[in-house]
Amino acid sequence: MINFRRSTAVLLGLLATTALAGPAPARADEEPAPEPPRVELVLDVSGSMRAADIDGRSRISVAQQAFNEVVDALPEETQLGIRVLGATYRGKDKKVGCQDTQQIVPVGPVDRSAAKAAVATLRPTGFTPVGLALRSAAQDLGSGATTRRIVLITDGEDTCAPPDPCEVARELAAQGTSLVVDTLGLAPDEKVRRQLLCIASATGGTYTAAQSAEELTDRIKQLVERAGDTHTRAPTVVGGTNACDSAPLLTPGVYADREAFSEHRYYRVPIRPGQELRASVSMALDRAVNRDYGVLLRATAADGRELVRGADAGSGRADVLSAGLRWSATADDEDAAETEESAAPVVEPTTVCLVVSNSFAPRPGTAATPGMPVELTIDVVAAAPAPDGPDLGRGWVLLALLTVAGLITGLLAGLLTRWWVATWREN
Repeated sequence: MINFRRSTAVLLGLLATTALAGPAPARADEEPAPEPPRVELVLDVSGSMRAADIDGRSRISVAQQAFNEVVDALPEETQLGIRVLGATYRGKDKKVGCQDTQQIVPVGPVDRSAAKAAVATLRPTGFTPVGLALRSAAQDLGSGATTRRIVLITDGEDTCAPPDPCEVARELAAQGTSLVVDTLGLAPDEKVRRQLLCIASATGGTYTAAQSAEELTDRIKQLVERAGDTHTRAPTVVGGTNACDSAPLLTPGVYADREAFSEHRYYRVPIRPGQELRASVSMALDRAVNRDYGVLLRATAADGRELVRGADAGSGRADVLSAGLRWSATADDEDAAETEESAAPVVEPTTVCLVVSNSFAPRPGTAATPGMPVELTIDVVAAAPAPDGPDLGRGWVLLALLTVAGLITGLLAGLLTRWWVATWREN
């Protein structure tokens, strides 16, 4: 009974201590989740896919052949799904046609024969609801700790907006669902290219124009295989604030956030004596912005005093801007800390505020929300002391040393001059 009471008292004490200590710092997850790579292929089966302009064959037949070869070569551990758009409604009612998207193969281990049979029956039919298909594909893949991929194959621009597919891509990226959309264009059309490029850029994916059956097959295979290569734990989603005192407390790791145009976002990192902070930030240009922009990363003390900064700037040609910094306590800071207290060692961590700022400005008509994607990397390591230089002393010691050196230099210079004059007169 006595032991039980003591155990209860200890447990209550631990709970009380945890409650008083406040919320723990946000932590980036360390161990990857044991999940297989998950990919969904989204195929446009709208009426324009009947066009026979790829190696003398229709676009849909080329896409079907590519799908069959990809399914045959699919790695065993990859879970694959297939969704189509514009595949069933043959009427002219746009409101109905723009809801025409179905998942014909659920995401999971693939029955190769069933998947190829489902693709073989497709016939070009209706409208092109790309935005709705992307949103539905994200739901098909579900959520999780690792990156999911959508591969969109289409020959035309979305004919059903809203929702605008580029806005849908930004919306999915802003939700922190770790979703990457790769796009493949089957028609040499500039408007289609711009839209597919926008979708890919918003989610960190790629855009490729496929002009032959071989190019399409090879590229889809590469993207499916890449899903396994990039199957890593996604950054931890965190929300920065507009002031240091209310900012989230972060530990070493990789974090994802969103930042509005010309905004400042704050984060806090505890740094103990003898440690060095190393931080970097990357911001992606996922929409049209004005030229001449920059990203600034600053480390400040809790009172707002700037400790160090890093910056990067662009003029319209870069897709990502990155900046980094390093900071550790200086000798002056350590001396000041020692004078405040007696012999007791200082063990309390210093809270450093990280401030991410940008000078992006949207072009007319560019959506301001959601904010620009931000990836923040934080590491805390043992401080690396700077190499010691030669110590020449201070005060009177240094003055005496300089005086002696000056006298010796003057004496040597006089002797050399006297010898040179004597030699010159004799000759």
